[in-house]
Amino acid sequence: MARRSIQLFATCLVEAIRPAVGLAVVRLLERAGIAVGYPEGQTCCGQPASNAGALEDARAMARHTIDVLSRSEHDVVIPSGSCTDMLAHQYPLLLAGDPIYGPKAAALARRTRELSQLLSELDPGASRLSRCRGKLTYHPSCHLLRGLGVAEPPLQLLRQLPQAELVALPGAEDCCGFGGLFAVKMSAISGAMLERKLDAVEASGADTVVACDLSCLIHIEGGLRRRGSRIAARHLAEVLAE
Repeated sequence: MARRSIQLFATCLVEAIRPAVGLAVVRLLERAGIAVGYPEGQTCCGQPASNAGALEDARAMARHTIDVLSRSEHDVVIPSGSCTDMLAHQYPLLLAGDPIYGPKAAALARRTRELSQLLSELDPGASRLSRCRGKLTYHPSCHLLRGLGVAEPPLQLLRQLPQAELVALPGAEDCCGFGGLFAVKMSAISGAMLERKLDAVEASGADTVVACDLSCLIHIEGGLRRRGSRIAARHLAEVLAE
């Protein structure tokens, strides 16, 4: 039987801030018998430019990403709900009037998957080999939950960890306040939302807060560190690959 292959789109935050997340994704997928390719030339998906209203810049970045990921017909896997939403939903809208890249954007969207989606479809028991211990709580990032409609797959994977306990996060679906440029443009509101999220994380009694988006995680982690908290903030891939 031919081995399944995928392309990993790691995201710029993973590349620049926590490459360990990308390496964890590779370990997880290879453990599942999948060959992981890493197309050269990856850069930002263009979401910050799009959110800022710089649509021509966003379109240029979208075309570049489509070119990078169209050298192969293999599915694309992304460890981020926000970047997956950008490729799967926003690219076709941004490039709808482009006779060349509009169809390419639609084709890419059809073969783009967020990591937890793929893992839960491949093997509902993908977490059984993890050695993660302690109490975990899960923060569902807004783009993953609302943009992609992915709610259950990460929770399913975390519930099956043999040596860890998943505990409820009060107000779990409330935004952490990051929101990309929102945290910069409206920092006071962002900070207030973060404080509410941090209170909930601490109230959960968890040792670790888990999310599928590094953007949310670095926002939450920064707040926890400023509080002097010992609660860890980890990506789902890091937890499952431990």
